[in-house]
Amino acid sequence: MSVSRPLRVAILAGELSGDILGADLMSALLKRFPDAEFEGIGGPRMLSAGLKSLYPQEALSIMGLIEVLPHLFSLVRARNRLRDHWLANPPDVFVGIDAPDFNLGLEVVLRKAGILTVHYVSPSVWAWKQWRLKKIARAVDHMLTLLPFEADFYKRSGIPVTYVGHPLAEQIPLTVEQASSRLLLGLNADRPVLGVLPGSRGGEVKRLGEIFIQAAKLCQQQLPELQVVLVPANEKREAELRAIGFPGQWICATAQASQCMAASNALLVASGTVTLEAALYKRPMVIAYRLAALTYRIARRMVKVAHIGLPNLLAGKRLVPELIQDEVTPDRVAQQLLPMLREPFSGPLIEEFTALHHLLRAGGGETAADTIERLLIERGTLCR
Repeated sequence: MSVSRPLRVAILAGELSGDILGADLMSALLKRFPDAEFEGIGGPRMLSAGLKSLYPQEALSIMGLIEVLPHLFSLVRARNRLRDHWLANPPDVFVGIDAPDFNLGLEVVLRKAGILTVHYVSPSVWAWKQWRLKKIARAVDHMLTLLPFEADFYKRSGIPVTYVGHPLAEQIPLTVEQASSRLLLGLNADRPVLGVLPGSRGGEVKRLGEIFIQAAKLCQQQLPELQVVLVPANEKREAELRAIGFPGQWICATAQASQCMAASNALLVASGTVTLEAALYKRPMVIAYRLAALTYRIARRMVKVAHIGLPNLLAGKRLVPELIQDEVTPDRVAQQLLPMLREPFSGPLIEEFTALHHLLRAGGGETAADTIERLLIERGTLCR
């Protein structure tokens, strides 16, 4: 299959979890179209894969109903600039990765202009905001979902969809060796390790950082031999956590979440994609999340699911503890973590995580690239 010029792909990932997906998809597309050109918004992985950045990713990494308000003008301005750029220079396909509040509005305009639009990572419409389905139907030619039950939901709603699984399920082996990661992080191989991952957004660190640090200190008081690895998502988050303050003997492993997970006995994580990665590493975890008070009061009335953590959502039951809003205190968190740190990994829990791992091995970026190629052929952009 070929085009008479390089394939032009507009691609936009609003945060670090989307950067993983975007880079994986770009790699798969480059196998099919070695001269493909990519431009948009992404993180370090996508930039390394060849993305021409049109706007910094950090500017989009804002979550919440109320939290976004101070940034609304700059977000609207960024979206308008991107809209005007792509309307004047139409790509062959636009791929919006997650960030639905930003991407869907952009997709509506681009699709109306005749540009193929693909949305990668379903908005959580099955949990809340089901009224958004009408906008999704106007915005996207095709939805790519990470989770199988999401695909079923869209099929019932008549929206074209493909379940692709998660690329991390392909990249992470079913059994992960612990000793080498401990060696790389400078940890003692024979002492327990707690990994602390307080989120990739500034708001998450602001609301969870101090609580997570205090909870880890309480665990260390009960288990003096405990080693703690703190994982800021990037240098900016590291500076924010250092301003909060943490013991100098802790390992600060900025942007090394995977190594930390492999090395740890248990994890303390902010709710998000990182919980899925932790499950793929087969590590017990405590999931915690706090929102701005008004955002939480609004969301509590609208959310229709029993769990917030992806491992629990996928399993349809509570595999690991979840603490939300006022439940997230240093004492409560430490109480949940200590049994995980004192006991070896649970056989039944590992079996549950392994089943999820197999479920999520649906091709990831390769399946997503196959779908995009098929859509381009059907549209006539590519020749058979």
